[in-house]
Amino acid sequence: MKVLILSVTAGFGHHATARAIKDMMLKKGIEVEAIDVYKYINKPLYGTVDKGYLISTKYTPEVYRAMYTHAENRETDSSDIVKIINKFCSNKLEKYLEALNPDIIVCTHIFAALIVNEIKKKKNIAPTIGILTDYTIHPYWNEVPEVEYLILPNELLVYRAVKRGIAAEKIRAFGIPIHPKFADRMAKDKAREILGIEKNLPTILLMCGSMGYGNIKEIVKQIEKIDDKIQILAVCGNNHKQYDELAAEPKRNLHPFGFVDNVEVMMDASDCIVTKPGGLTLSEALAKELPMILVNPIPGQEERNAEFLLNNGMALNVTKTFPLDEAIYYIFNNKGRLQQMKESIRQVSKPNATSDIANFIIEINNMQ
Repeated sequence: MKVLILSVTAGFGHHATARAIKDMMLKKGIEVEAIDVYKYINKPLYGTVDKGYLISTKYTPEVYRAMYTHAENRETDSSDIVKIINKFCSNKLEKYLEALNPDIIVCTHIFAALIVNEIKKKKNIAPTIGILTDYTIHPYWNEVPEVEYLILPNELLVYRAVKRGIAAEKIRAFGIPIHPKFADRMAKDKAREILGIEKNLPTILLMCGSMGYGNIKEIVKQIEKIDDKIQILAVCGNNHKQYDELAAEPKRNLHPFGFVDNVEVMMDASDCIVTKPGGLTLSEALAKELPMILVNPIPGQEERNAEFLLNNGMALNVTKTFPLDEAIYYIFNNKGRLQQMKESIRQVSKPNATSDIANFIIEINNMQ
């Protein structure tokens, strides 16, 4: 059995999802290959998509929001520029598929799925699975009818998917694939001991995405307004400037980090997480049953993620009229609400999504 995973660089989450599935399949002894389709097909296009996404979401968010909303609400249009580009890209990927001859194809980004959909219109290739990596139905997922299966983050999104024109029989609600280590739990005291932090202080994990979106220093100041006895684990990602600024002002209860690979331990050590609502981070926090305070959502998909969590009672959302210090005060002083959030998280989380998806891939292959 040979599995091909196709992703597109646009933020960190799609590749992390691809990697989680790849690692799980390898663990099960299955041959698997993962590629960035744009990087393989056209490197200039790969760079344009990657940089364009980061620039538009960080520096022109209103433009990105308008584009996302337009794509979300528009009628199906074969002249759409995205579909034209992906149709143009399909020829080279088709040759790659002929040479590799995979048994199953997995797409962790809609642009990859659109390219595969074009190929499947012309010829019979391997069964294909699309995986949605946010708590919403992204634009275009209802426009890949040749893709046999779509995996949603949760059953609560099935109605929306069908409403958008996706056939119910194609849908599986296994969740967003995350590293299996997030399905395990460690005692809070043990996690804090590993990190070398105080065992008896309320602890907040602050994460702003791999690119360090948001002014982390300002967020830290907001938290410190409440009580200097709250300790903060501040993960700055690849934003070296923000890390240096925090490290330059050493405080006993502030622990700055750059890009880390032990987020699961930090989550176990924490009482809540302050984060931008990226689909992958949210899924990891849900698996850890960690209450969330949401800040600085990227327009479009992350705003939809925030809506999903808020409407299902799993998070608080910071706004201009409800600042972060007040949100944290609520978290630590309304025990009933905190328990409700944890219970809601338990009902929605999918900690075993990666394993379930891997087993589904094997099941589809066995059906052939």
